Amino acid sequence: MPSDDQTDALRILRAYNPEDSHQQRLRDDFLTHLEAHPDGTRRESLPDHLTASAIIVDPSRAMVLLGLHAKAKLWLQMGGHIDAEDGSIAAAALRESVEESGIDRLTLFSETPISLDRHPAPCSPLARYHLDVQFLIVAPPNSAEHVSPEQIELRWCSFDALAEPTDDAVRRLVATARKALGL
Repeated sequence: MPSDDQTDALRILRAYNPEDSHQQRLRDDFLTHLEAHPDGTRRESLPDHLTASAIIVDPSRAMVLLGLHAKAKLWLQMGGHIDAEDGSIAAAALRESVEESGIDRLTLFSETPISLDRHPAPCSPLARYHLDVQFLIVAPPNSAEHVSPEQIELRWCSFDALAEPTDDAVRRLVATARKALGL
């Protein structure tokens, strides 16, 4: 029997209506993976598994928070593996964002993802890809970030001046967040 987050992932991805063919192909690939793997949201699902991440924006919606990832040595969005206790992919993205940013009272902009990404999975020698479901999260006013063990540093960046080095996937996610916010 599928887990709650597996059922949620199928529901969310079936409802996700991407605007471009690349996102449509990713959505179809993610659904195929989940339909073939009842544990497809778990890190134990090999060679691929779903992950959840989010780009955090400040309350004025002028800046995004990136973390210098300790292992990757790149400025990335917050995110990670989906835990059994999460119950949903959006809840996993929110939990990971709180853990990695140290900011309490973060809120989802929407329970619908804004983007999908497939990238190499460094979590296990047997893992091939993270199938990342990406959300937009808003920080509360007067919040203060705190570096987690997974990060070397956290930095608020304008949409047009991201911390470097980063990668094209983060640049695409930030551009998609900007569009979702109507900026």
